Amino acid sequence: MTPDPGHGPSVAGPRPQLATTADNGLKIVVVGGFGVGKTTLVRSVSEIRPLNTEETMTRAGEEVDDTSAVGTKTATTVAFDFGRITLDAHNVLYLFGAPGQERFWFLWDRLFSGTLGAVVLVDTRRIADSWYAIDRLEHHGTPFIVACNDFGGPAHTEAEIREALDLGEHVPLVECDARDRSSSKYVLITLIEHLRTQVARATPQALQETPV
Repeated sequence: MTPDPGHGPSVAGPRPQLATTADNGLKIVVVGGFGVGKTTLVRSVSEIRPLNTEETMTRAGEEVDDTSAVGTKTATTVAFDFGRITLDAHNVLYLFGAPGQERFWFLWDRLFSGTLGAVVLVDTRRIADSWYAIDRLEHHGTPFIVACNDFGGPAHTEAEIREALDLGEHVPLVECDARDRSSSKYVLITLIEHLRTQVARATPQALQETPV
């Protein structure tokens, strides 16, 4: 997997002042299974105080959500998380974190509308939980990258993870720590670079297919 040069302990510090205007708002969605760190990633990287729809987990929820792998989790997203990060003077990213539980998957298709690209966040201890996210993104034709969040589980090679996710070589695969702002920024930079590469590849073909 591509190494994360910014990986390391999280350091709190002042966040840059937001521009009052921007020419382009780019929508990015963060998806993945239940408890893989989507809310944490949005919180760590957002320049604004993130909007979230977390609710306290109850015993009633335990009957429908598999919490066996996230025993210490006390709250869960029930709609989406929202954050913002500035790319430059003219472009900002709007980040939407999708809920991971199966009972909220019906929200995903609408959340994907107008999305430029997506990050699939993976807990390598529960790789199967990410299959649905990848399937829906491929169904919508939405470009995405995969980021393996560090939960301290057994180490896996890039080849093993790609095989488990049936992931093509054209899809970037990186490691991250969703708690660390620099690591989360690296994930978003990787996605933007992937999108730019795809646009560059598609443009010559589009020009050739355009009737004169």
